[in-house]
Amino acid sequence: MDTAFIIIVITAIILAVVLRLMVRSFRQRQEEREKNESLDRSEEAPPLEMTAPMAVSTSSETETQLKGVEKDPLLESATPIAEVFPSKGQSVAAREVQVEISHISKSFGGNAVVKDVSFTLEQGEVFGLVGPNGAGKTTTIRMLMDIIKPDSGEIRLFGRSLEEDIKNRIGYLPEERGLYRKMRVSDSLIYLASLKDVETTVAKDRAEELLRQVDMYPHKDKKINELSRGMGQIIQFLVTIAHNPDLIVLDEPFAGLDPVNRQLLKIIVLELKEQGKTIILSTHMMNEVEEMCDRILMIDRGHMVLYGNLAEIKWRYRNNSVFVECDGAIGELEGVSGMKEHGNYVELFIDDETPPQKILSQLVESNIQVNRFEVSTPSLNEIFLQVVKR
Repeated sequence: MDTAFIIIVITAIILAVVLRLMVRSFRQRQEEREKNESLDRSEEAPPLEMTAPMAVSTSSETETQLKGVEKDPLLESATPIAEVFPSKGQSVAAREVQVEISHISKSFGGNAVVKDVSFTLEQGEVFGLVGPNGAGKTTTIRMLMDIIKPDSGEIRLFGRSLEEDIKNRIGYLPEERGLYRKMRVSDSLIYLASLKDVETTVAKDRAEELLRQVDMYPHKDKKINELSRGMGQIIQFLVTIAHNPDLIVLDEPFAGLDPVNRQLLKIIVLELKEQGKTIILSTHMMNEVEEMCDRILMIDRGHMVLYGNLAEIKWRYRNNSVFVECDGAIGELEGVSGMKEHGNYVELFIDDETPPQKILSQLVESNIQVNRFEVSTPSLNEIFLQVVKR
């Protein structure tokens, strides 16, 4: 009796396995059939060039000579000519405006700290807010966060006036750090996310995900006061983004971080940008601004002194010179007032009426093999020192 029962069980198992294999084989054949039908439909479709006109770019002799050029580390401050002369055919997709600051001002005790400041931020943008100490950056951020009210002007977030429910869509890392020092790391993330209306189970999953991302999951049960200063700042940053905000405001996020944690923070910020988050970055570290920001606003004594696209600003403050690395002697060129050797490349000083393209055209017409051609532009730090004159 037992043997017959065992045989029946084994037979049932075999039949179940065979049936599963048959179902899987049927699904694979079905998917293959649908795939073939899709390919047949795509082959019957008219070619792309027949359905929509496309811009066609032709490679010029100049582009051929410059193809494959690598950038010299010595010329990191130079702006590639392609960046400052965009193609007329280029079009930028419109992005949603998420922050609108219009003519805000603020005074304390009769002292004007912010004076008629206006700017906008679009979705997926890293926006640099820079300026010397006491320029009014933090006051501007506090008005944006509704910590203090502006004396005049208007602030709109996500197309609406600043209201309480909107604040849950904002993550704010203040210059003055502050966490509950006796609370465990994981509990801090979960609790502060829950204050932004995040469900506890979701907050737990999010906390674990973020801690693993920065290799701090092994420290999840430590208290905040048991962490090093750098680790504490990373946790403070994770708290800022734990509720998955759409707008992230970072006030001096790199202060006191070692190079490793600074790089880690930069990577996370740029990943958030790729996710479509809008980020305001207020910092004194101009190299970080140059590397990460799309546009900047420079404030001095409460006034706007620079505002716009970073590449355009650097082009506006460019030096009247170009860096050229080529094979053979350059000789005399129209519009060049001087020349200076820099080892394997030459700096050509050009007059105000001569555009850089004209210099490049002359080099190409002279049959000179151009390996590098870059417009000399100052670093943001140099522009900062030039604009903010004490």
